[in-house]
Amino acid sequence: MARVLGVGGIFFKARDPAALNAWYRDALGLDLKDWGGALILPEGMAAHPGAATVFSAFKADTTYFEPSTKEFMINLAVDDLDGILARAAQHGVEAKVLPDEPNGRFAHIVDPEGTKIELWQPKPM
Repeated sequence: MARVLGVGGIFFKARDPAALNAWYRDALGLDLKDWGGALILPEGMAAHPGAATVFSAFKADTTYFEPSTKEFMINLAVDDLDGILARAAQHGVEAKVLPDEPNGRFAHIVDPEGTKIELWQPKPM
């Protein structure tokens, strides 16, 4: 039977794509390519037991995405949450660090265009 293999990309509109890409490069360390995007290869996730890509719909009235008013949130898996947060802080990013959970550590930030970003350091299962 045919099936989905994984998420092939995250594509979204931005008021200023170049500035937003630069923010993701500078504040979060995404390796942007000349064509304007970043390749996040599966080997990085595969090297961290417990990491996975989650596809999940939330109820329309969820408050979990706040303070963003957008209808989506981006969850980025990271290998060193403290390191990413330190880098982001150097670029003026304020984070809300959540209590540790059985599946890892989480922090919430908001990008310059108001998208909530959930940073997740997976816990080995």
